[in-house]
Amino acid sequence: MHPAPSVILFTAASGLGFGLLFFLGIGRPDVTGTSAFIFFFLGYALAVGGLLASTFHLGNPKNALKAFSQWRTSWLSREGILAVVALSVMGIYAAAAIFLNIQIPVIGMIGALLCLATVGSTSMIYAQLKTIPRWNHWLTPVLFFLFALTGGAMLSNQIWLAKYLMIALIIVQVAYWAIGDGLFKAAGSTMETATGLGHIGKVRQFEPPHTGDNYLLREMVHVVGRKHAAKLRIISLITLGIIPLGMMFFIPKMGHAWGAVMLLSHIVGLGVARWLFFAQAEHVVGLYYGKR
Repeated sequence: MHPAPSVILFTAASGLGFGLLFFLGIGRPDVTGTSAFIFFFLGYALAVGGLLASTFHLGNPKNALKAFSQWRTSWLSREGILAVVALSVMGIYAAAAIFLNIQIPVIGMIGALLCLATVGSTSMIYAQLKTIPRWNHWLTPVLFFLFALTGGAMLSNQIWLAKYLMIALIIVQVAYWAIGDGLFKAAGSTMETATGLGHIGKVRQFEPPHTGDNYLLREMVHVVGRKHAAKLRIISLITLGIIPLGMMFFIPKMGHAWGAVMLLSHIVGLGVARWLFFAQAEHVVGLYYGKR
């Protein structure tokens, strides 16, 4: 699929934001007053900023409000509702911590679970699509959860936990790429199934369905060269996990400057990985246009 910057920003930033809010909800770090304000401001800025970025990918951003009415069948709608509820509950917890200097564990735990549920619903927007075999796999939600929790642990300074989450993230990311590369072929979709002419025999494209460009080609068909993708995967792994992981193990008491470098490296790798997540998503409609 076409890797739109707005969708990359949405999934990356909102995941980091809700990951941070999850740790704040369970009292990690244990902050109140001004310190709590800084942490919660960062969490809300990432979560809300990411959600707002997603509206720029809509043909008409005003239609975003209509998405809330389809919660029975749409994971996008469920995500929107869960996000609003999660941010509202965490808002109560944050207000108590900032202005009253107290923490209300019950509200914090409920808010934390709602934040995880929001990340899960975001992942299901993609994991439920059978038309994109690479996404239609149980590793997709696992990957989203690990990105959110790892980023949240780093942002909340839970370095002891971030080490192990980072190791798990690297393993799952590599597995996602390795398994995902064969899922389109394993799904069994071909030019014959795409056109419905398989009963006649082998089908090949004589001419394109039309001479001009269209929405499907712009949004659903994006081809990335194997060598180009391999280089980007290496860059992503190094910046996403290897550099931050090395810093966590070899600079155990890093200051704010080193912490900023670690986070920046992780965010760069996250951006590259998320670009590949969309760019390598092979939609079966590409078969109809002879793009697969």
